[in-house]
Amino acid sequence: MFNNIPPVTRNIIIINVLMFILTSFMMPQLYNTLSGFYPFSPNFKSWQIITHMFMHGGLMHILFNMLTLWSFGPILEQSLGEKKYLILYFASGLGAFFLFNLWNFYEVQQLTNELTNANVNVAEIFMKSDLKKFGFDPTPYLNNKQALNLYADLITPMVGASGAIFGVVAAFATLYPDAKIAMMFIPIPMKVKYLMPVVIVVSIFLGVSGNVGGIAHLAHVGGALVGWILARIWRKHLYRFN
Repeated sequence: MFNNIPPVTRNIIIINVLMFILTSFMMPQLYNTLSGFYPFSPNFKSWQIITHMFMHGGLMHILFNMLTLWSFGPILEQSLGEKKYLILYFASGLGAFFLFNLWNFYEVQQLTNELTNANVNVAEIFMKSDLKKFGFDPTPYLNNKQALNLYADLITPMVGASGAIFGVVAAFATLYPDAKIAMMFIPIPMKVKYLMPVVIVVSIFLGVSGNVGGIAHLAHVGGALVGWILARIWRKHLYRFN
């Protein structure tokens, strides 16, 4: 059955699984090196813009993402062709990283201004957030909510293929709007053109309101936006691809 999955989707799944095994069991020290930190954090490295897409926070996280990719990816890979499908996947992942960190930048600037006005040494918080030098130590900031939130923003990485996969799902919804799908929290099959906007609106609300629950909701929105844009551009030539 696995051999019947088109090559790009199959290889993406394989790479994700191998990276999960490597960073979870064999070389866990690589987890922070490859995860996607806030670009102005001392923990950020340029390659994380790409490598964060292959990192996952746990077994259920990677299982859900890979099952979703397996469900939607093959259809799009066959419709668009390998090259454009690969562009869709990585461009959506980059869009997710950009939008998530654009909102992070707004939050960090807000916290920085509040702390500066309160005569707190913000530069020290940035310096102490270097996990390679200082490890994880929030103790100095436990009595200051803004300082603790800033520290958390600087040491908490973005991980997962969710942004790229949301781009794939959004592209599917754009190209095949009348297809019916069911999701875990909506067990009744619905046309994807109705379901996807609901998911996006909820993601925006959760991402902006701060009710994230450890989930990068705005990354999902960024990925979906790129997927939608690319599918809108390409769908006029869909039959030419085939």
